[in-house]
Amino acid sequence: MKKRFLAATLCVTMILGLTACGKTTTDPQIQSKNLMVDLNTPTSGVENPEGKTEPVPTKAVEDSKPVDTPVDYENQHPISGFGVKLLQQTLESAEADENVLVSPLSVLLALYMTANGADGNTKAQMMDVLGDNLNDYLKTYQESLPQGEDYKLHIANGIWFRDAEFLTVQEEFLRANQQYFNAGLYKAPFNDTTCKEINNWVKENTDGMIDSILDEISPDAVLYLINALSFDAKWQKPYNEYSVQEDRTFTKEDGTKQKATLMYSEESTYLEDEKATGFIKYYKDKKYAFAGLLPKEGVTVAEYVAWLNEERLQELFAGAKKTVVNAALPKFETEYDILLNDVLISMGMPDAFCSSADFSKMATSERGDIFINRVLHKTFISVDELGTKAGAVTAVEMTDESAMIPAEYYNVFLDRPFVYMLIDCETNQPFFIGTMMDVEK
Repeated sequence: MKKRFLAATLCVTMILGLTACGKTTTDPQIQSKNLMVDLNTPTSGVENPEGKTEPVPTKAVEDSKPVDTPVDYENQHPISGFGVKLLQQTLESAEADENVLVSPLSVLLALYMTANGADGNTKAQMMDVLGDNLNDYLKTYQESLPQGEDYKLHIANGIWFRDAEFLTVQEEFLRANQQYFNAGLYKAPFNDTTCKEINNWVKENTDGMIDSILDEISPDAVLYLINALSFDAKWQKPYNEYSVQEDRTFTKEDGTKQKATLMYSEESTYLEDEKATGFIKYYKDKKYAFAGLLPKEGVTVAEYVAWLNEERLQELFAGAKKTVVNAALPKFETEYDILLNDVLISMGMPDAFCSSADFSKMATSERGDIFINRVLHKTFISVDELGTKAGAVTAVEMTDESAMIPAEYYNVFLDRPFVYMLIDCETNQPFFIGTMMDVEK
């Protein structure tokens, strides 16, 4: 794994093969345009002699019908619940000392756009895994995320569909993803130019943290649903030069000692549950925060993550204690990528990955039924003296059948493997969640 410290998230749903296309380009001649689709205009068979993405005519969607019945999630935390399960299943396939980092928000947004095109048992399984009737919730959540001069959580959604006579994209599917996710719609020839356009869009919407998601576009690819997410924030209290100490020790679970740069601070929010202690370190204006959780002696990271669930995570944050915490956080950056197929199948949505999948509400192809071929996920995070940057990409590829010591204080030194999260402080839900097992990776 490469090490870097930025966070960007990108989710892509591709209908057909997802392959590669070369380097990202910034050539303005081939950049896509974000336009509403005219749902009275056919979405197939339009000739494009220049071989570039064709602007789709615009039309308002305020009168669109909801695709599901809203659910009251005032006292529920669907991102937390999905995030814990996603991390648990991801760790099942990870190596013992592998650093894992996933963005549940990115994966959830990408897969929910995909689910808006599913029906029957395929949709039922996806709703069981993702959470039922979350369109309104996710729309409100995205719109309510705070933005400031010293912190930002940027989210972008886009849908690319092949300009081909054999493909018919369903109107209500496009309407729903415009209405709930503000998705840009792009009709394209799916050639090398389209590949460069998609990668350029990815790079722009992850602040350059993720250069590309495609090497080329497969001849079988018919649709890409993409979510990009990037986070960049400065600490509320940056680390002083004297508080950053090199040549410190990080001890892995097998007892191996590693050299590490530890950043020491005094924090004011202490976390503790049955199996871990931790602290919260805030970013500017306390709208977002870093949460570090150190399993107690005798408890491994894997055991702690397996024990967690949505309720225990929210109880942990609800029980946060205002006191003095002497904290140490390693300076690190890491990159992670994983094929999520087996993870999502294990979580309970196998039908979406087989040729009998029902994505009839998304699109139909004369070449055969459409199903998910791959779900790719990439993440990147960097933590240093000034703050944090993070990014992630999720690609769902679909194919058709072709000072003074106080009286009370706590010490939480993250000098051995730990769990960490980036959370929004309004709901205490993690939009990034990971494990740090090896600071040298």
